Amino acid sequence: MPDSTILPAAEPSAEPASPGGQRICVRHLTRFLYNGPVTDSFNEVRLRPLSDATQTCTRFELRLTPEATIREYEDFHKNRTHYFDLPAAHAQLDIEALSLVETRPDTRPLPLAPFPPALLDDPAFGFEHFDFLADSSYVPIAVPLRHEAKQLLGDTIHDLWADAVRLGEHVHDILTYAPNATKVNTRVVDVLESRRGVCQDYAHLMLGLCRSAGIPARYVSGYFLNPHRAPDAIEASHAWVEILLPGYGWRGYDPTHRRLPGTNYVKLAIGRDYGDIRPVSGTFRGLGTREMIVEVQVRRAE
Repeated sequence: MPDSTILPAAEPSAEPASPGGQRICVRHLTRFLYNGPVTDSFNEVRLRPLSDATQTCTRFELRLTPEATIREYEDFHKNRTHYFDLPAAHAQLDIEALSLVETRPDTRPLPLAPFPPALLDDPAFGFEHFDFLADSSYVPIAVPLRHEAKQLLGDTIHDLWADAVRLGEHVHDILTYAPNATKVNTRVVDVLESRRGVCQDYAHLMLGLCRSAGIPARYVSGYFLNPHRAPDAIEASHAWVEILLPGYGWRGYDPTHRRLPGTNYVKLAIGRDYGDIRPVSGTFRGLGTREMIVEVQVRRAE
């Protein structure tokens, strides 16, 4: 048996999912293979799913090999963040997160009523949405993004939600899903130019277009349950976007699949872009090279 540190369940439950909801198990393994022994490895992980109005993380285990003491805190965006250090020499590090999440339908009506941009002028919303209109590491508000948004929406937006969906649909239409076309640190302007990428790139481009048009939007990392996957299939994490609508709240849109997230989606973390929600990040002392292997499995709970 590998060494492991297990964090206790949040609110264990053997009850079935709420009506219309689902109980979803997620296994997320990150394995680092180092080119020779390393020491003083320090790591942060954001692998515990959120609990909010549409989901509850009822059980979570974080297993480490080699074993280490795990500490935790809430980051600026209130994501549960765990961190640990490994001072002794090691040639491999396994970080395995096991989660059980109960999802629920969003009971709010769809945001069909107009949400004019003037609603953002209310001082009550200024603090909440400021960070999601500004430049961020992966999503600078660059001239090509402003031009692209203006070509689609004109000089003025009229409805925060309807115009955001138009931009999301546009991203879906102009990008080609290509797993090897970009890297984890690819910036949004390069995605717009190449018109190829993966879910992270779709989300970043939608964020850039929305913010360029004056629509507050944030990055969401997570997973979705695909019932058509083979039982032993290895999957990947996912990313989508949420739009802030004053008086309504945040509402999600997935530009990769051109749809609203449903009860088969599991939210992991939120932030301005991928840089805020890296599932695993860290540093170490050693020869400076390593291989990273990631395995994700998302299954309906028995």
